[in-house]
Amino acid sequence: MEPWRCLLLLPLLAVALRAQQQQFMEYVERRLTLLEERISQWHDQSSRYSTELRDFKNQVLGMLETAEKEREAMRSEAESAAVRVDRLEREVDYLETQNPAPPCVEVDEMLMEKQVATAKQKKNEKYTKLTDCSDTIASIRAMKILKRFGSTSGLWTKDAAGNSEKIYVFDGTANDTVYVFPRMREFTLFSATRKAARIKLPYPWVGTGHLVYDGHLYYIRQQGPFQVIKFNLANKTVVDSSVFPAEEQIPVFGLSPFTYIEVAADEEGLWAIYATKEDEKNICLAKLDPTSLDIEQMWDTPCPRENAEGAFVVCGALHVVYNTRLPSRSRVQCVFDVSGTLAPEDASLVYFPKRYGSHSGMKYSPRERQIYAWDDGYQIIYRMEMKKKLEV
Repeated sequence: MEPWRCLLLLPLLAVALRAQQQQFMEYVERRLTLLEERISQWHDQSSRYSTELRDFKNQVLGMLETAEKEREAMRSEAESAAVRVDRLEREVDYLETQNPAPPCVEVDEMLMEKQVATAKQKKNEKYTKLTDCSDTIASIRAMKILKRFGSTSGLWTKDAAGNSEKIYVFDGTANDTVYVFPRMREFTLFSATRKAARIKLPYPWVGTGHLVYDGHLYYIRQQGPFQVIKFNLANKTVVDSSVFPAEEQIPVFGLSPFTYIEVAADEEGLWAIYATKEDEKNICLAKLDPTSLDIEQMWDTPCPRENAEGAFVVCGALHVVYNTRLPSRSRVQCVFDVSGTLAPEDASLVYFPKRYGSHSGMKYSPRERQIYAWDDGYQIIYRMEMKKKLEV
């Protein structure tokens, strides 16, 4: 191409290049403007969303605060209702013990003399067994310390005849209130009595010789002559009572001066362990009718009162537990079998593991084959190894 023509084309190319640059800049400017608009729109939306989120958060916090206040109010109302229900239950229990007409518990001297005469006629006779139970204690297989509860002296037990899992606790040696725990778990886990129901008895009890048997509580009345009171635990009423036909009673155990009558249960039924001024050196035994509280038969045993701390009956045989004035190791040192199957000299000498002091309460459970013991404020379960009497 000729040079002069190139010179003519240069201005045209420059104009075209500037036009393209102008279009490109306009395009970039439009794109930037569009991007700025979108950023502005996003910023507005973000601000609106942040405001809505903040408002929602404040609303939720307000609702949570209101719910917390309502929860506290409901908790206070529930606690107040529980207190009122507990008070109402105690009032109902009190009314139930006050309203029913209790049976006559006055001493009928003629009836007492008749009971004494009938019992003495059967005194020391051979006992006709009601069951085929022929076991005796061979040794203490295991011991379990549940807890420490209440006074140094007391009694705890289950129903010796029924299948109830309730735990009955008699704290101390003289009172009128029985604590009832629904199961062993509540009694073991809780140190206070808030998990326990309270049964206020119409007459105060004395000692630690009480018994729960087939839905009834058999306990010794504190005031007046020594009476065995039969108390229905379901309707909280006195079903029957009986003056024990023994003149001038004395404490049955030399080391437990607070217990005059020990009501016991075994596979054969109901028994009473006691002592009289007539034969103050040894312990006496009587078979009771659980329905009428009549004494069916009586025995003078060779088991001494001195240094005795407790006793229980297993398969018709009285087992007396001894200790020392300065508490040592408890042991079954005297056994009296009312059927004559087991001679005292043939019985095993059973030792209890040494723990804290001496037993103030020992209750044998025929169903579980174990003893519920109260040792210086500690509640203990002894599981026993049994043998046939002929094998001892």
